[in-house]
Amino acid sequence: MSGEISSRDDELTAAEMAYVADRVVDSEAHEDDRAVEAALRPRTLDELIGQDRVRDQLSLVLHAAVARGRPPDHVLLSGPPGLGKTTLAMIIAAELSAPLRVTSGPAITHAGDLAAILSGLNEGDVIFVDEIHRMARPAEEMLYLAMEDFRVDVVVGKGPGATAIPLELPAFTLVGATTRSGLLPSPLRDRFGFTAHLEFYEPAELELIVRRSAALLDVRLTDEAAVEVASRSRGTPRIANRLLRRVRDFAQVRADGICTVDVARRALDLYEVDASGLDRLDRAVLDALCRRFGGGPVGLGTLAVAVGEERETVEEVAEPFLVRCGLLARTPRGRVATRSAWEHLGLVPPAGGEPTLFDTPVESG
Repeated sequence: MSGEISSRDDELTAAEMAYVADRVVDSEAHEDDRAVEAALRPRTLDELIGQDRVRDQLSLVLHAAVARGRPPDHVLLSGPPGLGKTTLAMIIAAELSAPLRVTSGPAITHAGDLAAILSGLNEGDVIFVDEIHRMARPAEEMLYLAMEDFRVDVVVGKGPGATAIPLELPAFTLVGATTRSGLLPSPLRDRFGFTAHLEFYEPAELELIVRRSAALLDVRLTDEAAVEVASRSRGTPRIANRLLRRVRDFAQVRADGICTVDVARRALDLYEVDASGLDRLDRAVLDALCRRFGGGPVGLGTLAVAVGEERETVEEVAEPFLVRCGLLARTPRGRVATRSAWEHLGLVPPAGGEPTLFDTPVESG
């Protein structure tokens, strides 16, 4: 993708990003993943595994547009990292037999950047903007007109003598992807004709993805090993493919090259990914919460100090999966370990059961 990721207040620091890059269960794409991911990506909707509802809806949108001989409505894809938003953008272009132009929100820092991209489009092109919620506000406002009327106004000159020259654009399809749809302004969100939210995958779907990837990578993988890898993949295809490659490496170096269930377990244990998909940081957070603080509630800052990490690392990297698994809860008074967290660590919950959880905003510390 073009451009560099710009800094924001809610972004992780460079040190934290370096740590995240070392996590084998991190759902963000790394440099060494991209070439492999490109080879493993499905090319058509028929090849896509999972996301049945989105696939069926998108198929109707695309086939109807092709039948009419017109570009389809603009498409917004939202959901956590690693679920296939970029893959779907590529599939959309392939289904339409149209070129795909790829950029990202952080790369569009001025309205002129967007104007340059749009003016280079041809009739029917598909433009994919990843992390579209991070686009600069002036470019966002220009995009409103481009999406609705296929026109942009180029301002020439400055001050009272400035003149807006309308530039007509060919009909195109914009595919936007975001991990934080709530940050999209309503005027931009409303201009997308089709919005799809990608859900986490079921273990059975991930098992099919692991088997398909193993065949493409020429990895000798047993059915039981595929189940083992899928069960530890946190519902995310990108993580499943990464774990498969680590199991392949282990089998090649420390076994006979065949990825059996025993080899898979030994490999994933080596990388500290347990049977539920938790890694070292996840377990450290739960261990500190249960052993040191009696299950909570405890503030985020105190919890971060206890595990030796920055609070942003705990909040952005570890907590989302722990909350989704029902192992940790956020309450107005702080973080609380659930009964499942105690059981996961092999500990006995304190007398009185789980602390009461509240559906009110969580405190920041």
